[in-house]
Amino acid sequence: MSRQRLFKKGTPLELEITDVAFGGKGIAKIETERGPYTVFVPNTITGQHVRARVSRCKSKWSECKLDEVLRRSPEEIDIPYQAIPGAPYATLPMANQHALKERTTLDVYERLGGIDLKADSDAPIYQGLIPSPESWHYRNKMEYSFAAIGREPGEIESVDGFFLGFKVRGTWWSVENMNGDGGLFDKGFEDALPTLRKYCIDSGLPPWHAPKREGFFRFLVVRKSLTEDRILIQLVTTSHGLEQFDLEGFADLCQSILGERMAGFIHAINDDTGERVEARAGSTRLVRGDEQVTERVLGLDFKISMKSFFQTNPRCAEKLYGQALEYVMAPNDAEGEFMLDLFCGTGTIAQLLAQHTGRPVIGVDIVEDAIADARMSAEANGVSGITFHAADAGRFLLDHPEYKGKIHTVVLDPPRAGISPKSLRKVIRLGAPRMVYISCNPATQARDLATLQESGYVLKALKLVDQFPHTAHVEAVALLEAGGPIGISDELAAASDSAT
Repeated sequence: MSRQRLFKKGTPLELEITDVAFGGKGIAKIETERGPYTVFVPNTITGQHVRARVSRCKSKWSECKLDEVLRRSPEEIDIPYQAIPGAPYATLPMANQHALKERTTLDVYERLGGIDLKADSDAPIYQGLIPSPESWHYRNKMEYSFAAIGREPGEIESVDGFFLGFKVRGTWWSVENMNGDGGLFDKGFEDALPTLRKYCIDSGLPPWHAPKREGFFRFLVVRKSLTEDRILIQLVTTSHGLEQFDLEGFADLCQSILGERMAGFIHAINDDTGERVEARAGSTRLVRGDEQVTERVLGLDFKISMKSFFQTNPRCAEKLYGQALEYVMAPNDAEGEFMLDLFCGTGTIAQLLAQHTGRPVIGVDIVEDAIADARMSAEANGVSGITFHAADAGRFLLDHPEYKGKIHTVVLDPPRAGISPKSLRKVIRLGAPRMVYISCNPATQARDLATLQESGYVLKALKLVDQFPHTAHVEAVALLEAGGPIGISDELAAASDSAT
């Protein structure tokens, strides 16, 4: 007989957080007549006493949304910043954050990949965690939302009004006002958000009402170059009421706040009813200044637009890429003419490979805009020897069998979902003697590492990189080398062939 569910969706609970699992899921236990019952509350800290609301209930566990921290953890400290949803661990000292990330992430590799990185040996696989050079004000991009429903910091209930800030955690309709520096982006800009909000209120035009799917003001998107200390601003509105809004006046206000730090001001129209910044069918107009800013990473310059994908923490990205390059350059006698950079984005790693290895490089990414940026930045940096392809990774490998047996090293940097099993099997079939796998999601990396080891690769080294201080996220860089003949099992090969 199945165990009866204890709670209905929406049931309020008061809980003591006794531990934290991978991904920032706080763990609480409720004693029942059948023994301890587990409740997960994301974005909480061990030792906190919280009020939460059940969002999902199973017979053996429940997951909740955090409503309020009733009592702080003894580990927490005071900080001079406004609390924001994007920094749930901001009050936890950095040493505690690093210890938590190491403990929970290494456990994931063991559980999902069967890899014991904690085992003592003369040559340990796990080589430690690289901290971010900057713990505060490290982000180079932020997206703020306008809303007709929201709340002020410290309040629990949402009300009608005019709000500009971040979505209240666990909602898509409610926004908490940003009234000052949140500690992650730019202090000067975030301190000015109340002034920008007042200008918009005074226009008489309404903010976006998510449940009704109507309104004028949608988003305020900001991109910063840490190299230049310049900021690019994009105001996203609907077209309904545009003739009543003084865009030049808003640009003047931004200019008066930022001065020479304002690189440019862009206006975008988004009449889509979904909660996304980018419109499927909309227009974008440069109102003032430049459409791009320049960021420098490891001596390479990159022109970054609002749409470009670029590392959120550029200074830490230098550490990440430097570690990947160190693994690529580690001594070995492997043969192979080409270096292959899959999921190459704007081509940072591809350019570093071309600079430091002396081998021709192939860069592949499905996003055509990213490939266009990659080609331009390589040309601007004077880096030659790279061929960029705008293509799906799996499709590219299928369409270019001529590279089989000719790849010296494959560098993988897939999105959070990891590389698809079918594409990973195609990568394995290349037979590259060395692979460097960069991941923003150790859970999917652990899964893929297990497949790679089954196929003949040996995990030689792994490091964690704290790209996102004050969050549960951590990145990882792994070095794998062929331990003998590389291939996939007959069962996997058959599945791959039938899927193709």
